[in-house]
Amino acid sequence: MKPIKWNLVLALLLIGSFTAQAQITGKPNFGKIAIIDATIHTVTKGTIENGVIRLDGEKIEYVGTDRSKVSDEYYIISASGKHVYPGFMDSGTSLGLVEVSAVAVTVDNREVGNMNPNMLAFTAFNPHSVSIPVTRVSGVTHVITAPQGGLVSGQAALMDLWGYSPDSMVIDVTAGMVLNWPTIRSRGRGPRNLEQAEKRYKEAIKNLNRWLDNARFYQQMMSKYDADASGKIKPEKNQQLQSMRALVEGETPLIIAVTSEKDILNAIEWASHEDNISLNIVFAGVEEGWRVAEQIAKAGIPCLVSTLYTPVRPYDHIHRPYENPSALMRAGVKVAIMTGEVENVRNLPFNAGYAAAYGMGTEEAIKAVTINPAEIFGVSNLLGSLEEGKQANLFISSGDPFEPLSQIEQVFIKGYQIPMDSRHTQLFEEFLDRDATQE
Repeated sequence: MKPIKWNLVLALLLIGSFTAQAQITGKPNFGKIAIIDATIHTVTKGTIENGVIRLDGEKIEYVGTDRSKVSDEYYIISASGKHVYPGFMDSGTSLGLVEVSAVAVTVDNREVGNMNPNMLAFTAFNPHSVSIPVTRVSGVTHVITAPQGGLVSGQAALMDLWGYSPDSMVIDVTAGMVLNWPTIRSRGRGPRNLEQAEKRYKEAIKNLNRWLDNARFYQQMMSKYDADASGKIKPEKNQQLQSMRALVEGETPLIIAVTSEKDILNAIEWASHEDNISLNIVFAGVEEGWRVAEQIAKAGIPCLVSTLYTPVRPYDHIHRPYENPSALMRAGVKVAIMTGEVENVRNLPFNAGYAAAYGMGTEEAIKAVTINPAEIFGVSNLLGSLEEGKQANLFISSGDPFEPLSQIEQVFIKGYQIPMDSRHTQLFEEFLDRDATQE
């Protein structure tokens, strides 16, 4: 029996080594790097022809046209005829939280229970997910990855897509609290009649309000103690309420996942209540946002939307999902485009491309995956445009990044020139070189 056991162990080790080998990419270039002769799309300060962008480690140190600022100490990349864009940001994913959805041990995007404000996506993030290299070679350099399930799912994290650990990749551990807005539904898996559906909805809202009231009281109590602890007994720490302190102060965005027209209007009404106006609210999903775009704009609530989904109502035109971002934009809503995906975050350029083609236009669609989400999540000082002092997240493209024939040729994340390897490129090369007669 002993030899059999050792043979089994050896086999498992070999399988593991082959699996790991398939995920290994090359080492990145890092340091003083200059990209010259490129068309630079700064997003916030126009387009620069025959431009120069200079990187010094993690930061952009120069954007302009002065070639004299490029000395011999820089590694020079000639980008004549090429285009440089800020790295794209997907503002709604579960990337790194799920590897194989059918294998339970690789699914780490939700906790048991209905209220999990202290659940951190950051702690579950897998930096070695095979989906990450596939995503970043498409020009997506950073993402919001969020938990799911329950009424309050937990806290999303803003992550760069290069690094060897969550700590080396994180930009913001608590980028936003995720709330799944309770819907009034009288069919499917919900209650069988409208009366029961409305009762369940009111109970969910009552539960949510109670949690927020408790969090506000807890925040006031802890703030007073932190300001002056003399002669006071330290309040007992509550981990769930502690995680909501920044939320009730309006520092952490409350990401409300909401879909239908009626639910959106209910969420707007709730957000406009005097107890909630201090919350930093962001809508996500908003598939029927086009029906109530004016109301969303009046409420001043930004929206995270996608385009690659079927219409909510079977009688709606198939183009409605593609037109939704532009309808919201024209009404005055700040729009960021997301995928809502796990494995297919790589499709963010396609989501934005459809939005561009169906009324948004290329310029605004670029903003919807760069500066707009950066502003929504409070990191526009760091990301979202090509400006001096900002983090060097960018890519070089052969053309319009929304055009299917354009190629993303180089990607930089935090100044690292990322190897353009992924599971897809590795499999492509393997099968391309395989002998057709080989069994």
